[in-house]
Amino acid sequence: MSYTLIGKHEKDSRANRDGYVSAMLEMMEKNKDLIHVDCDLMGCINTGKLLKAFPGQTFNAGIAEQNAMGVAAGMAATGLDVFIHSFGCFAARRMFDQAFLAAGYSKLPVHVIGSDPGVCAAFNGATHMPFEDCALYMSVPESVVIDSCDYAQTYALTKKLAQEPGLSYMRLIRKGFTTVYADGSDFEIGKGVTLRDGTDVTIIASGILVDEALKAEEQLAAKGISARVIDMHTWKPLDVELILKAAKETGAIVTAENHQVSCGLGSAVSNVLTDQCLVPLERIGIQEQFGQVGPQDYLMEQYHLLAADIVAAAEKAIARKEK
Repeated sequence: MSYTLIGKHEKDSRANRDGYVSAMLEMMEKNKDLIHVDCDLMGCINTGKLLKAFPGQTFNAGIAEQNAMGVAAGMAATGLDVFIHSFGCFAARRMFDQAFLAAGYSKLPVHVIGSDPGVCAAFNGATHMPFEDCALYMSVPESVVIDSCDYAQTYALTKKLAQEPGLSYMRLIRKGFTTVYADGSDFEIGKGVTLRDGTDVTIIASGILVDEALKAEEQLAAKGISARVIDMHTWKPLDVELILKAAKETGAIVTAENHQVSCGLGSAVSNVLTDQCLVPLERIGIQEQFGQVGPQDYLMEQYHLLAADIVAAAEKAIARKEK
């Protein structure tokens, strides 16, 4: 694993979906058994490029997500390595029964891509806002679950997922995103990345909350508080060793996620701390709420997913530590 942190809080001119598409184009050229299945969203995810370049390896199953998963699992059963995409709400809620049984239970290499996770769905509609997508896939034995944050990470982890032998789920932002890593950065599934070192509190974030965590670290530093920042891009398998190290060395943890905290990254970290190293934990994320419609910036404010919210949680965790 090697990476270059940019961390300038600047929007990337590219679409994050193209990190996935670029990786797939390169891999499809070398591996004729690599397949992409889409659910009538090739224009949204830009996988029309895959269809044009590799028409024999790219399939549109239409607006029939459950059937699409059955097709993907059937292909995988013949020895093919299959990626399948839909919006996160459909990739989770709609096709999960088939994913669990046809792919997970059968131990087949089917890699689900769920786009527009959480508040990133923005104007797609309140019912199209998945705050529980990762939770469903985390419940599948031996599954892999990833929340990628930018182009470089999406590109690198797509290539790593192609080597996974079983069911996986990666959620990703489609378009606008803040650049965290330089191109060429590499990541390892199941290993978090320490972006900032610190001694007073640790912020464990993923996806769009990674940049907010970096902003929070800067704001805390201005107050004389030393915060460690970890990008926990893989929720399952979780980097337990890194979490325990941070807990022992900083004594307080804040998690930050674009997902329900009761069944996501925060709960996974909580399980580790409860079992092995009990320290104060505060969780930033969706607090038992449904989705709504609006610009992403507005939604992040409404659901308290901003750097200021992470700062307040860090101060609260530290205060609890000192009692």
